[in-house]
Amino acid sequence: MGSRAGDIDPGIITYLMRNENLDVDELDNILNTRSGLLGISGVSSDMRDILAAAGEGNQRALLAVKAFCYRVKHYIGAYTAILGGADVLIFTGGIGENAVNERARCVQGLEKIGFAIDPLRNERCVVDPESPVCDIGATYSGTTILVIATNEELMMAKQCAKAIDYKAAVKSDLYSKDKRPIRVAVSVRHVHLSRKDVESLFGKEHQLTKKDRLHLETDYAAEETVSLIGPRAHIDNVRVIGPERSQTQVEISRTEEFKLGIDAPIRESGDLKGSPGITIEGPKGRITIPEGVICAMRHIHMSPEDAIMYGVKDRDIVMVKIMGERELIFGDVLIRVAEGVKTEMHIDTDEANAAELPPVAEGYLVRIESRE
Repeated sequence: MGSRAGDIDPGIITYLMRNENLDVDELDNILNTRSGLLGISGVSSDMRDILAAAGEGNQRALLAVKAFCYRVKHYIGAYTAILGGADVLIFTGGIGENAVNERARCVQGLEKIGFAIDPLRNERCVVDPESPVCDIGATYSGTTILVIATNEELMMAKQCAKAIDYKAAVKSDLYSKDKRPIRVAVSVRHVHLSRKDVESLFGKEHQLTKKDRLHLETDYAAEETVSLIGPRAHIDNVRVIGPERSQTQVEISRTEEFKLGIDAPIRESGDLKGSPGITIEGPKGRITIPEGVICAMRHIHMSPEDAIMYGVKDRDIVMVKIMGERELIFGDVLIRVAEGVKTEMHIDTDEANAAELPPVAEGYLVRIESRE
């Protein structure tokens, strides 16, 4: 850090106290105001001053730069191992946004674990409030590498506003007396197929066979099942949900994403652009779709009549409270109003397990989070 020590051997503390006769206040001063970049460089806690000094041949300043980049690289590798991989590496803050060469130093040598910077993109990268995100990753990098303009004040203000608004809503009488339950159903992994893909997987002119009518009534669970084949593993006996759709769609939970080795975005059903693809195998063939795998955004199907009763509109985002031994409030629940459907909230298996829910449960509307 600028003037604070990073990781140190705890023996250093007792050594300094015994051999340098330092008391607690003196030691606190050294570790928190005279260490870090300032302590190593002997120049400043500001990386701009340190880089200028290093450019003039100051060896301590150069050592501070090397130590800083080494520690960043250390943590990139450590957290990649802990997380089992990374989706995005982000450089931000004063150093991350402006120190071009230091960004490259922090990633140098990490190509084998999926991190590589494009030198030209890195050199040309400039972020500001008008253009706050810059992609500096090489085309062959296994991980997206971004430079993002930081705005701590805005983020703190947003979080405070959200917290204040939530407390006000909870204290209000908007839904305090509304005890009308909403049916909550657990949506396990499933596949929606196009006509073309039905025939590819089950044979020419094959028609899906209804097994069970779903509560929603517009859809049904088919007799047919398929296997999902990902980069890491495969999952068998995945139920096909009818009727057929214009584009094949696969819905899985986060746990299943890890198993398959796929990073699926949280999306509303039907919003498939840019989502990853997967290989699907049926009894008569195998297909590979270029996109279509999502983790479904939690949502509530609702009839127009029920929407009026609950005081919500199509596309509203609401909070729903689940009662029980592991009481839980689900936020970011999308309202989807349509004719001919029964009111039902859908969550995936991971979400249901978090609240220890059975396949069918009940929830209660807490508040409207946002409205278009």
